[in-house]
Formats: sequence, C-alpha cells, structure tokens
Amino acid sequence: MTSAAPASRLDPAVIGELTRLLGDRFTISDAIRDHHSRGEAYPGSYPPDGVVYPETTQEVSLVVEVCHRERVPMVAFGAGTSLEGHVSAVRGGISLDMSRMNRVLRVSVEDLDVTVEAGVTRTQLNEALKGTGLAFYIDPGADATIGGMASTRASGTTAVRYGTMRENVLGLTVVLADGRVIRTGGRARKSSAGYDLTRLFVGAEGTLGIITEVTLKLHGIPAAIGAAVCQFPTLEGAVNTAMATIQLGIPVARIELLDELFMGAVAKFSGLSYQALPTLFFEFHATSEAGLKDDAETVAELASQNGGTGFQWASDETARAKMWKARHEAYFAGLALRPGCRALVTDVCVPISRLTESILETKRDAEGSTLIAAILGHVGDGNYHVGYMFDPANAAELAEAQRLNDRMVERAIAVGGTCTGEHGIGLGKRASLRKEHGEAVAVMRQLKETLDPLDLMNPGKIFGATA
Repeated sequence: MTSAAPASRLDPAVIGELTRLLGDRFTISDAIRDHHSRGEAYPGSYPPDGVVYPETTQEVSLVVEVCHRERVPMVAFGAGTSLEGHVSAVRGGISLDMSRMNRVLRVSVEDLDVTVEAGVTRTQLNEALKGTGLAFYIDPGADATIGGMASTRASGTTAVRYGTMRENVLGLTVVLADGRVIRTGGRARKSSAGYDLTRLFVGAEGTLGIITEVTLKLHGIPAAIGAAVCQFPTLEGAVNTAMATIQLGIPVARIELLDELFMGAVAKFSGLSYQALPTLFFEFHATSEAGLKDDAETVAELASQNGGTGFQWASDETARAKMWKARHEAYFAGLALRPGCRALVTDVCVPISRLTESILETKRDAEGSTLIAAILGHVGDGNYHVGYMFDPANAAELAEAQRLNDRMVERAIAVGGTCTGEHGIGLGKRASLRKEHGEAVAVMRQLKETLDPLDLMNPGKIFGATA
C-alpha cells in the first residue's frame, strides 16, 4: 500500500500565482500528488508539491516562468508509463500533467506527416488517422503519450522496420527552463540548417525543456499484413531464428521473443493455448499477399532449422489484435508469477551478432538467482528486457535484482551495446550511463547547465544525485 504524500512545501506566493493562472487546474491535493509521484516499475515514490494541467503551450510557458523565477523544480508528466523513474519528483516542485494537451493539430495525408500536442497518446493518434490510409507505427506497448515517447526516445515492437522516435520526429515545440518557446526542425524530410536541436530534445527526458508539440512522420498502411507464432524447445533456437531473419534481410515488421517463463505467464493471463516454451511472435507487412506469403515461408523454414514448431498463422485483424494484446499485457502477466511482488523491468540493446550469447548469459545469471526473472525482447533490433520479480518489503531482493541488472548492462556495454535500448536513464541507470559514455557524460552535463543553469528541469535524472 502506498503511503500518503507528505504535505506540500510550496510557498504560498507560488500557490497563489499558479491558482491565478490556472484556477482549479492547479492542485496540491495529496491523492493527485501521490498519483504523479511515480511511473511503472521503478521502486520508490517521490510526490511533487503541486500538479498543474496546462492546456496550451502558452500556459506551459507561464507556469515555467513562475517556477524559474521562484526556483521551483519542474517535471513533465504524460501517461506515467515510464520504467526508470523519469516522472518521480525527487526534489518536489511542480508536475506538469500534459494530458489535457491532447489535440491532433494537423494531418497532411499528401506529405505523410502530422502535428500533435504532447498529451496525445499513440492510440488516440491512430484513431484520428482512421480513414486516411496512414498510421503511426511506433509501439512501446503501453498507451504512452507522444510527448513522453519523444522525451525518452521510445521505440518498441515495430522499431525493426519503422525505426524509433529518433527517426520519426520531424520537429518539436519546446518550452525552455526560463519560459522561452522555441520550435525545432520542420516538415522537410532533410535539412542542413544549423544544429539538430530536435535530436537534442528527443531523448533528453525533460531535463532540457518541456515538449508541448510534436511533428511526426507517418507511414502508409501496408496492403498485406500477417502475423505468426512459433514455439521452440530452446531459448537459443528462438534467438538464433530472430538473428537469421534480420541477417538475411527479411523485412519483418516485428519479432518479439518471450522466454518460457513469460510465455507461460502470458498464456495463463490472456487465456491463450500456447505451451510454456520460448516463443517468437512475428508480424509481416508487404505490398502484396504473394510477398507476405514468401516472407512468412522463409521465416518458417529458418524456424524449423532451429527446432521451431507450430508456425501458427494469423492473417485476419481480430486474431492479430488478440495476439498483440497478449504480448502487450506481458508486464502484468509477469507480476502474476508472484502475487504481491513488484518488477524491476530493465533493458539493454546489443549488436545483433551478439544477441544469442547476451541473452543466454543473462538467462544463466537468472537461473542462479533466488529471484524469478523472465525475459522478453524486441529481438529484431537486438533489444531485450528482463523483469526481476521482487518483494517490495525485502531490501535484499531489490539489491539482488539490481545486481543482476548491473551484470546484464556490463555485458551489453562490453560487446558494443548500450545500457538501455528504449527505457532511458531516468533515476535507474545513471551509473550505467557513465560506464557507457565516460567523458561524454561531462559534455552532456555542460549542455544541461547551459540550457538549465538552475537545474530546475526534471532534476536528479540522467546525471546526478537526488538530494
């Protein structure tokens, strides 16, 4: 059970000014502050001193001006689905809940792009795109906001074909730490004009400014879509199949791996008939049914060579939706493996040629531990995740989960990989960032100090201590 949030520490003058600006869209309610104290998975609860619900970029700017003048920390909050403590207000201050900035501002079917406010979620966007023949394919699983996805440089199940937010964000509107509003990038598909500020803010986790609008690339909906599930007697066989698929250049849209623990949990949680075996979920996008069939047959043959059986095909939309819904519920299915537990969910990404050894070594570590640890991944691009199930009242179990995470990260960095493929740094991987980038982290800090010299934008994340 979560304890009540401590009393707000905001100065009465700040409370008065924010109330004047936003009325009842500013609150110091304990329950609302507690809701904004954490995201998913990362342990600990750090409530802000107040929460605001802006509805325009101008309102965000006005709130930021007040906070800058009064030296009040600020944390942007989207859907609260981040996994590394990004939205926790470790120094208190104001949480800016962007959920009311949820308008699709412009769609250009001819140019395959769209501009949305930061609080639009990916499902809201795709609902708005119905009938246009276009879709936004970046799919991190959770129904995250577009602003949050940009801030964490998210990707997910379809990154192997459609890229990450880094490749799909064309431009941004950002409120800087002093309240200034800037616009980066544009709608052109390439530009040599000045520094690439768009890429600077994509992945900055709200530490450099608050994203209020995003211009995105869209993609045409393929003429033919199909999905399949294949199970394997060994984890090695499943991962080798994924590697071979990518190395042969087969244009799959998704390749998702679940080890036997996660597959068993997902089958039980979602009412599926699959066995508790290492499993690959595939999705194929093609320009014709013939092309779809050719790609699927090639992958089925690769799977067979690695021991895969039961290549079950799902070509209709209902069957595909059921399959991917089950995959997206894997986090909650994993929690059901140990009722009452929490999960430390972590990720790394490695070069595709080192994927099998990396996953198998992580699996061996888990098998030698007292914790339940289940593996899944977007293995088509070398990215995999582990959920370490621990008792939140047992500090030793949390320490063991963190130890196993550290070993996984060290292995990934040693083979040229990264400490996080898509979750970001937040609070959880600050030490890992230093291991990966060394002196380059000092350059990142210099950028932070230039744009936010008072350290008010999401303080404590990426770099420093939380004190």
